[in-house]
Amino acid sequence: MEKDEKITNLKQELESDIKKISNQQELQHLKVKYLGKKGLITELTSNMKELTPEERKQLGQIVNELKNYAITLIETKQQEIETRILNEKLEKETIDISLPSKKNIRGSRHPFNRIVEDVEDFFVSMGYDVVDGPELETDENCFQRLNVPLGHPARDSQDTFYIDEEYLLRTQTSSVQARTMKKNSEKTPIRMICPGKVYRRDDDATHSHQFGQVEGLVIDKNISLADLKGTLELFAKKMLGENTKVRFRPSFFPFTEPSVEVDVSCFKCSGKGCPLCKQTGWIEVLGAGMVHPNVLRMGGYDPEVWTGFAFGTGLDRFAMFRYAIPDIRYLYTNDIRFLEQFDRKDEENEIK
Repeated sequence: MEKDEKITNLKQELESDIKKISNQQELQHLKVKYLGKKGLITELTSNMKELTPEERKQLGQIVNELKNYAITLIETKQQEIETRILNEKLEKETIDISLPSKKNIRGSRHPFNRIVEDVEDFFVSMGYDVVDGPELETDENCFQRLNVPLGHPARDSQDTFYIDEEYLLRTQTSSVQARTMKKNSEKTPIRMICPGKVYRRDDDATHSHQFGQVEGLVIDKNISLADLKGTLELFAKKMLGENTKVRFRPSFFPFTEPSVEVDVSCFKCSGKGCPLCKQTGWIEVLGAGMVHPNVLRMGGYDPEVWTGFAFGTGLDRFAMFRYAIPDIRYLYTNDIRFLEQFDRKDEENEIK
């Protein structure tokens, strides 16, 4: 009888305590008080050994019922507290939709990236592949496979960043052409461009130690200089306007023979002469030529069967021409005042 009265009092005490709980910390303390290893409900079974089997069974049943009752009260209180906390949070975070919204600051595509995308779109439409390669390159791929052996004077003119005797930061994306020819084990025709960053020891208004370049390579049977000229005329018109004219001048590059410098008619003065073209009416934009037989041989192609052409140009230069950027270093300073000028949906300042 005494045990029944103790259980009844304990149940009433639990109900009274649970009503006083206002937060999760207090609820945790209450849970330990009643259901912990030394809790009040657990203590009810402390003298089990003194009872008869029948009494132990009866007491165990009563204690389990009380324990389940306590667990139910605690879980219900837990839900009440969580619901109250959520409602308070929602009340504090209520949004007044009548207030004017803040203007979202929208970024814009970098002028360099716009040029890269235009170049890739143009050549992909002509059936070219866009190929990538490492910026940390070997001397073999960057020079030797391009007919620039050790000791060649052309190495001096490029002011290379050497890592050690074997590795360097590539001075031209032509190294990807060498890799592509070497990788093409079946020696099938190649039509590819390889845009990317290159590195040389330059730093002034029109040169940078890092700049963008795109190289193009075509290898097939019966490729001639006329194919190169037609390709570059279409390319110039795409990048600088339909009225652009192209002029070839003889030049020298170790990896092409014959080699040419390619000029375009000044898009600002239409060839009449202005400060941009230095009163000549022409602007030099790229170098090109027919792939040298030595380069073909080192790539595994028989120059008696295969011919090809290659060309290369600076992507930064086209960005400067198209957007009238006076200093190449503006492209790399990450100045938001400079970049936000190019946030134009219709790209109204591009050359049409």
